[in-house]
Amino acid sequence: MPKLGKLKTRFKIQRALNVELPGLGKPGALERRAYPPGQHGFRRRKISEYALRLREKQKVMFHYCLREEQLRRFVIKAKRGKSSNWMNTLVQDLELRLDNLVFRLGFASSILASRQMVRHGKVKVNGKTVDIPSYITKPKDKITLTVEAYKGTVYLQSKQNPRLPLATYLSRDESSEGDIGSIDALPTFEDIPFSLEQNLVIEYYSKVRP
Repeated sequence: MPKLGKLKTRFKIQRALNVELPGLGKPGALERRAYPPGQHGFRRRKISEYALRLREKQKVMFHYCLREEQLRRFVIKAKRGKSSNWMNTLVQDLELRLDNLVFRLGFASSILASRQMVRHGKVKVNGKTVDIPSYITKPKDKITLTVEAYKGTVYLQSKQNPRLPLATYLSRDESSEGDIGSIDALPTFEDIPFSLEQNLVIEYYSKVRP
């Protein structure tokens, strides 16, 4: 997985996949050219079935800023669950990751920025500091920041220019210090903030055993 530190790299990834991935931060990757890299985006070779499945999987991987082995572990865990559609479980686990929630609540402009906030001990779950970005939250949990984080540029800039509207499974209340985020329900596939063909992801991981 390429490093995602530079905006140019993030834009290149989104152009290659021909989709904006909000988790990578600043919008506009497709504004200048809504086609993949190459000579005007034209491809003489027909895209294979495998390539189509790979592209959908990569959307998930890059949006949530995961390595392949990390995403595969989530898939294995989801397949071990009780749901008949393991993709639903996968979406729930990815959306309920703490780094994703800090982003979806509008506390940071990207998942990378929110991940850094979590690692630096600036995020609290139910009043207790949690510094593990992959921590899986649950409905009724409350997400807040430290006093220092509420005054920081990451939070203030994101609050002024939110990257996404608030997801349907979340709510946000104001306090004297800063916003308080709440998880009101389990996320669903419809809460994913980018276009995704879930059947192609399911096919890509069809041989992965729980």
